[in-house]
Amino acid sequence: MEQAKPMPHVPVLLEDALEYLDVRPGGVYVDATLGLAGHSSAIARRLGGAGRLICFDRDPEAMAKAKARMDEVGAELGQEMPTVEYVARAFSEASDVIPAGSVDGLLADFGVSSLQLDEAHRGFSFRFDGPLDMRMDTRSGETAEQVVNQVDENELANLIYEFGEERRSRAIARAIVRARPISTTAELARVISTAAHSMKGEKIHPATKTFQAIRIRVNDELGEIQALLKNAGSLLKLGGRLVLISFHSLEDRLVKDAFRDAAKAGGFEVLTKKPVVAGEQEQMRNPRSRSAKLRAVRKI
Repeated sequence: MEQAKPMPHVPVLLEDALEYLDVRPGGVYVDATLGLAGHSSAIARRLGGAGRLICFDRDPEAMAKAKARMDEVGAELGQEMPTVEYVARAFSEASDVIPAGSVDGLLADFGVSSLQLDEAHRGFSFRFDGPLDMRMDTRSGETAEQVVNQVDENELANLIYEFGEERRSRAIARAIVRARPISTTAELARVISTAAHSMKGEKIHPATKTFQAIRIRVNDELGEIQALLKNAGSLLKLGGRLVLISFHSLEDRLVKDAFRDAAKAGGFEVLTKKPVVAGEQEQMRNPRSRSAKLRAVRKI
């Protein structure tokens, strides 16, 4: 498999996220998906020395790199650097760490980070040949290899259909089961491509949706988002804001429905009647922004 060059890390919808988060000097803000600190470093620059920033990430590698980047920002800002707290846990556990009614704003970017996609040993992308891992938290949990090789054909087809929205799920699952054992991303991509040839007009690789489905299963991504949506509102102060960036329809649907229900119940105001999407220039600079959708609410 040809080795693709890593893409530079660029935070998606950065200016829009900062605008809707309404970062104010001295406030308390949460970056629920620290990643490589693209959003956090920008928030820190606006917060000032009296501010407080709480950063979550369950990926130990991402956390280490993000801390190094934030240290550089701290050296640049000096006394104007806010207090930064790092929490090596999933964002679904935010309510276990943060007191209710204490936060001015919470931001979450549900996309897979550049580090995860561009490091072959993480096994997230078929652009690189690596082991089938896909775990965001490499310290525990089942791997993609276990899912691919141990889940029965019917369940595998169902998760590929549900989480990948892949119409060819049964043919793909059948091919995977017949090809077992599969241990690398390149092997899996070849098996899928053989079973699901590119359709006319299809712009993505035939393996894209199946890789997405397996990744969602491995990391319980939708369950994590549902847990955050259930608890995040209680963490906000009056007037506090919740800003969420989704990257596929399953995520965006959860956010859209939760925000609509919260507004109907009377506790929140939806700030984005339609999702905010990247402009043409950002999409050209950062291809990953093309599928991003930002939605925001304010606690009233």
